[in-house]
Amino acid sequence: MTGTDARHDRTTEETHGTRRSEGGAVAVWSRDFALFFAARAVARLGDTMLPVALAAGLLEHGYGAGAVGLAMASTAAAFAGLVVFGGVFADRFSTRRLMIGADLVRLCTQSLAASLFFTGNVVLWQICAIGFVNGVAGAVFQPGVASTVPRLAADIQGANGAIRVAESAAQLAGPAVAGLLVGLASPGGVFAAHAATYASSALCLLLLRLPPPPAGARAAAGRARRAFRADLAQGWREFRSRTWLWGVIAVWCLYMIAAYGPTVPLVATEVVGHHGPRAYGLVNSALGAGTVVGGVLALRLRPRRMLRAGALALFAFFVFPAAVGAGLGVPATAAGAAVAGAGMSFWSVMWATTVQTQVPADVLNRIHAYDVAGSLAMMPVGQALAGPAAGTFGADHVLLASAATSLAVATALLAIPPIRGLLRAEANTPAR
Repeated sequence: MTGTDARHDRTTEETHGTRRSEGGAVAVWSRDFALFFAARAVARLGDTMLPVALAAGLLEHGYGAGAVGLAMASTAAAFAGLVVFGGVFADRFSTRRLMIGADLVRLCTQSLAASLFFTGNVVLWQICAIGFVNGVAGAVFQPGVASTVPRLAADIQGANGAIRVAESAAQLAGPAVAGLLVGLASPGGVFAAHAATYASSALCLLLLRLPPPPAGARAAAGRARRAFRADLAQGWREFRSRTWLWGVIAVWCLYMIAAYGPTVPLVATEVVGHHGPRAYGLVNSALGAGTVVGGVLALRLRPRRMLRAGALALFAFFVFPAAVGAGLGVPATAAGAAVAGAGMSFWSVMWATTVQTQVPADVLNRIHAYDVAGSLAMMPVGQALAGPAAGTFGADHVLLASAATSLAVATALLAIPPIRGLLRAEANTPAR
């Protein structure tokens, strides 16, 4: 290797935020990736504490399952409705600054929520309004995540797997910590801790030195005078031109409205109502333990057809709502949560890596925004309908129906040829 070649390789490694091990393999870790890793982990820690705080806090003040679902839906609706616009902003402006700003907004809103629960002045519309603002901030934050990972690590699947393991470990600890805080202090203490996690995330991102984007992405960001609507339209054209992409999103809408959406608030209210907030914290910790296992598997396994492997893993989600719906008790529910978490975690790494490696860098933020919007568009509907459906049919029957729907969704993904047959980007040109 010549001196020029060596300098070129070092420059390339610095640009990707990676280093090489003694054996010559590209490693994921660097100072900047570690900061991003920490930001994602600490933010996830706070997010997994929130359902415990909402369920326990609202039930404590006389509200029921419908109110918990509505509070969760307010955040999800704002996020899903506005994340597409956040994707355009992320392609035009500094993603790091947008993410820091979003974290600071949520620091303020969760501090306000903490004060409401501490003082006992809890009004549902105020909690929903706070959730809506959090959803708007999340819509600004999330699109930049997709393009940040490829800029910090050359091994994109390894980076996604490492982040997923960290988020899963946070999910393991978060609900348990939340249960303790609710028991020792009040739900307000959980909201205060949640606000602190956003402060920590913002600090990590502030210290981050993000490498410059690829040339194509820089050109896209420089189109300051280009019509906002034109950027939205281009993102939509790129999105719909990839059958595997919109095919997954179409199926995912059913999953969100009839499986995952109702499962989150109904599991929270059923477990908290029958066994208390500490039991719910235990169940969510088991879910976190399962997602750690799924993330580790995603680090080690490199399937040639990533979406097919991920869809097979999704069958595992069935056991979680089925265990709660069948009234199997806390140990069985925790075991079901662990199995479901492993399947969901493995799918999420396969999906994120597929999007980040199959989509050009200059439209990745917008494509990711369309992906997230489509994936979550029906979740607030499912969450909002969970309470009325439980009142009409019974929470156990709704959860069993959600379990059956999750099996149908995994089957549908495997039945679509462009999804099950898509090859890894390393072995295939970007597919449409």
